Amino acid sequence: MLYNHHPYILLTLWITMAQLGGQEEKEKTTALKDLLSRIDLDELMKKDEPPLNFPKTLEEFEYAFNEKGQLRHTKTGEPFVFNYREDLHRWNQKRYEALGEIITKHIYELLENECNLKKEFLPVDATENEPKSFIFLSEDALSNPDKLLVLIHGSGVVRAGQWARRLIINEDLESGTQIPFIKRATKEGYGVIVLNPNENYIEVEKEKKPVQLTSDSLDEPAEKRERKDEKEPKKRRDFYEKYRNPQKEKETEQISIRDNSSPEEHVIYVWDNFIAKSSAKNIFFVAHSYGGVSFVELMIQREAEVKNRICAVALTDSVHSVWHQEAGKPILEWMQEHCCNWVSSIEALDTPIETMLPDCPRVSAGTERHELTSWRSFHSIFKFFSEALETQNSEAKQPAAVATRSSNRIKHEDF
Repeated sequence: MLYNHHPYILLTLWITMAQLGGQEEKEKTTALKDLLSRIDLDELMKKDEPPLNFPKTLEEFEYAFNEKGQLRHTKTGEPFVFNYREDLHRWNQKRYEALGEIITKHIYELLENECNLKKEFLPVDATENEPKSFIFLSEDALSNPDKLLVLIHGSGVVRAGQWARRLIINEDLESGTQIPFIKRATKEGYGVIVLNPNENYIEVEKEKKPVQLTSDSLDEPAEKRERKDEKEPKKRRDFYEKYRNPQKEKETEQISIRDNSSPEEHVIYVWDNFIAKSSAKNIFFVAHSYGGVSFVELMIQREAEVKNRICAVALTDSVHSVWHQEAGKPILEWMQEHCCNWVSSIEALDTPIETMLPDCPRVSAGTERHELTSWRSFHSIFKFFSEALETQNSEAKQPAAVATRSSNRIKHEDF
């Protein structure tokens, strides 16, 4: 009866109920947003997380490199497992990073013990308590009168002697480190300098600053202030209790290493203090990824010296930009003649790759994996260096021969 005579009443009632329901949903949404805004997602990820205490040596990790240079578990013989604990990505990542630091120290030992390189600290005039970096040099790096090879890795976590940490851990030492380059260079009579462009700072633990009381808080009665301090932390603790993990990482700050605070600065510093002072007639560079950026910056800052001393440069999947870095035309012309970039590609090794860029020729590294480009182009790079040296020597002989003929002719005429 109500429906037949007063349909508008039902309609009004429905609208009112809908509005009330909508209001209720709105309030729920607001409450949910408030809840989410108060939850620290980083803390949430730490829920039920085991302590971030990891082994300090390969032996304690129960891993070792076998005769093929592959990292294997000492008991199971299995490769490294990243997801050691499921659903704990952050903890697994921290474990991986801890292993990476041990790997870095292991590579340093190999550079000194297997490759017979020595560590040289930077800056060269550093005081005892000053932050320091270092590079590695062969015994004849500065005295070799013939050839010098300089190696520059890319950006990220890699350090001196490495191309890619991922390859060292998941593949082998040959593909992931610079050791094959160093050994072959030594065998072929090169001096060697291994740069360390990512070692730009040291980390120190932050000192906790004392809590500064404001003038307003000092004006409060002590009893009221104490009750307030007790109540607020308890409220927060209660709210976060189900999400919070008591484990906290130390807060650190970075202190830059003088004259080596960036990869580019490091390369220029090593050039000025070591490479430029070497006796080698012919200098060769291998620069991977961001190492190419550092090399181009070196060219821009030390153009005349670089052109005079460097014979050839092998870039491997370099990410340099001659436009962004504002390399001039003379530099581009020099790079066309003296550089080659082995880039990631599906094409066969050494296949020319078309490019619109005006800097240097590009050829395939024979792999689509960026981190593998240095290793896959290993033999091609040394062939490229040999050919560049032959070309340079033949060009050097021609003027000498002309000068000799001219000199002989003058002597003959004098008679």
